[in-house]
Amino acid sequence: MSKGTINVSVENIFPLIKKFLYSDHEIFLRELISNATDATVKLKYLTNIGEAKVDYGNPMIEIKIDKENKKLHIIDQGIGMTKDEIEKYINEIAFSGAEEFLEKYKDESGDDKGIIGHFGLGFYSAFMVADKVEIISKSFKEEPAVHWECDGSPEYSTKKSKKTTRGTEIVLHIAEDSLEFLEDARINELLVKYNKFMPIPIKFGTKEVNDPDHTPKTTKDKDGKETTEPQKMITVDNLINNPTPAWTKQPAELKAEDYKSFYRELYPMQFEEPLFNIHLNVDYPFNLTGILYFPKMTNDLNMQKDKIQLYQNQVFVTDNVEGIVPEFLTMLRGVIDSPDIPLNVSRSYLQADGAVKKISSYITRKVADKLKSLFKSDRADFEKKWNDIKIVIEYGMLSEEKFFEKAQAFALIPNRR
Repeated sequence: MSKGTINVSVENIFPLIKKFLYSDHEIFLRELISNATDATVKLKYLTNIGEAKVDYGNPMIEIKIDKENKKLHIIDQGIGMTKDEIEKYINEIAFSGAEEFLEKYKDESGDDKGIIGHFGLGFYSAFMVADKVEIISKSFKEEPAVHWECDGSPEYSTKKSKKTTRGTEIVLHIAEDSLEFLEDARINELLVKYNKFMPIPIKFGTKEVNDPDHTPKTTKDKDGKETTEPQKMITVDNLINNPTPAWTKQPAELKAEDYKSFYRELYPMQFEEPLFNIHLNVDYPFNLTGILYFPKMTNDLNMQKDKIQLYQNQVFVTDNVEGIVPEFLTMLRGVIDSPDIPLNVSRSYLQADGAVKKISSYITRKVADKLKSLFKSDRADFEKKWNDIKIVIEYGMLSEEKFFEKAQAFALIPNRR
């Protein structure tokens, strides 16, 4: 076994992490699953180019709760780490932004602040909910597995592990003030919130489903009374996520029903169908994909807001998209995904960021182009939907000059009829 001190000059950063980031403590699971996803995606890349001489297989990420021992496990089958890599990526690089982080935010309070992942400290968000963390990892390389352990002080220890399968297991010893994260319902809630569309399958326990190979037989007795045997059930993995949501596909791959089906997936409690959708897909001067839907509008604008979900590489970031989406379009629904938007940023940072401003302009233009196209291709249908969408268009014309210019081609002003 070897011991060491994490490379950070602050005497004990962990209580500070917990103090400054407590309002965001639930994001620890998102951060750790994002790391597990990265490790798996990297392995796929290395096997594709022939650098990793291993079978990629069908890897998944598994979340396990050990309530009795107050432990939460996050297990991946990704690239894994050697002892040297743990030394580099956990003990050194992860803390490279620690002092900057502390200096910048020590006097701030409230939610409007950068959080851990913005500084490469995502792994250490674990210490917001755990008083001890273990890493058990086996690299895809022919090197011994390693077991790293830290109890929330700058000291850590590493030793060889008996792990024989490739990948990394993170074990969180959940602190007394965070026992909610040992509840199935709470973990399931977070997985659905942050990881519903992650690109690697995520397993959380098992579930019972109908056996697809069994059709219950119905028999009649001598009096003609029918009896149907019970349906056989089988136990399968409970997979939380859809790794290939509609917005990750090309528009040519999708039919009208696919867009409607995805809308129901996003909003299972929404019973009305959307009026139409806009598929966003751009790779220059920034990367952005997504699908926006026009729902039927109500006159209560506040009720309509915060329905667009922002993702970064299929990881949920926020449903407060003010500053990214023009205000008049915040009444729409759907998904925007852009790797150019940092996972953890402050609201003021977003509003000042050049890439974000370009994204906002692009979305305005795409919506205007779609409305113009719908108007030209089927004016009668457009007029039929006008009362359900005019509140957005009229608000946009009043608040955005560029949208006003484009809207001349499709806005139904009464005296033009």
